[in-house]
Amino acid sequence: MSPDTKKQRVVIKIGSSSLTSLHGEISRRKLEKLADEIVLLKDAGHEVVLVSSGAVAAGYRKLGCLNRPDTLPEKQAAASIGQGLLIEAYSKMFLSHGYVASQILITRSDFSDEDRYKNVRNTLNVLLDRGIIPIVNENDTVTVDRLKFGDNDTLSAKVAGLVDSDQLIILSDIDGLYNADPRKDKDAVLLEKVYEITPEIEAAAGGSGSSVGTGGMKSKIDAVKIAMASGITTYLGKAGVANVLIDAVNEQAKGTYFKTEPNMVNLNQKKKWIAFNSGPEGEVTIDQIAKGRIIDRDKNLLAAGITGVSGQFDKGAVIRIIDTFGKEIGLGVVNFSSDELEQLNDNENTLKSAVVKTEDFVCNLEFSMPVGV
Repeated sequence: MSPDTKKQRVVIKIGSSSLTSLHGEISRRKLEKLADEIVLLKDAGHEVVLVSSGAVAAGYRKLGCLNRPDTLPEKQAAASIGQGLLIEAYSKMFLSHGYVASQILITRSDFSDEDRYKNVRNTLNVLLDRGIIPIVNENDTVTVDRLKFGDNDTLSAKVAGLVDSDQLIILSDIDGLYNADPRKDKDAVLLEKVYEITPEIEAAAGGSGSSVGTGGMKSKIDAVKIAMASGITTYLGKAGVANVLIDAVNEQAKGTYFKTEPNMVNLNQKKKWIAFNSGPEGEVTIDQIAKGRIIDRDKNLLAAGITGVSGQFDKGAVIRIIDTFGKEIGLGVVNFSSDELEQLNDNENTLKSAVVKTEDFVCNLEFSMPVGV
């Protein structure tokens, strides 16, 4: 690595299939290779957050299951065993190189609550400032399906946005994004650089490529969209390739780099939380004049522009903003409860104060993707 290489804050996501043997056990060889490459990044001055899958895959054999369990209680029990095995293995490997690792287990509710979101961010920043390697995973032992991130691809993108990462590296059992399924089409071409997630790319995204992992190309594309909206370059490539992490940081690895356009508006931390983590509690429908004010002229949403209110919410809640055609145009933090807005709609003398302030509004059109991903 050249001395003038910019030191970066990097979030690395590694999938279950890239960490375990064919029998579902932790592969020490794969773990050692990953740890050695992360050490090279650390030695070069980069900050690293590792989002690691593998807890269930590492634990289900010890639970007495011959195959990956299907029921939620068995998955959670396997995770409770595997998570300890996984963090112990990582810790020993990093300590042998002089680096300390920490464990952070997260649920989606930690992100949906703004105060807890800030606490997670502060914790991660302290760890990174002290040279620690945070190892993040979803807390599978207590998380139910309706409160899950869905997969660690999505979690890694949200963590990358949380810590203002320079780059997100997603390692898997595939070597990038192709214009067609390379397993079915011998003429499929690897896309080396992607600047926009088009409908064609989304339509081509398939399911999981491994019986061990849970995320497929669709989940990776969803994660990329979140990272791109936060102005973060994302690399998608194959784990196990020699020097893949160093080469990925230097943009020399084989794979796909998803890059944002230079003039793209990046979201600040407040808007990242609103867009990707808040969990909207209701919605308001607005007329075309109000839509033009907040999108085209960057003005606050006033009560006079609201034509309908749906759901029960309090002041300070995040709500969806819908146009007259039923299309979601963004999310915002509301300054009135649903009851107050209903009363305002019934009165001719509507308030001039902002219902949603511009700085608390996240517009889909800023980054051409559904804000609720």
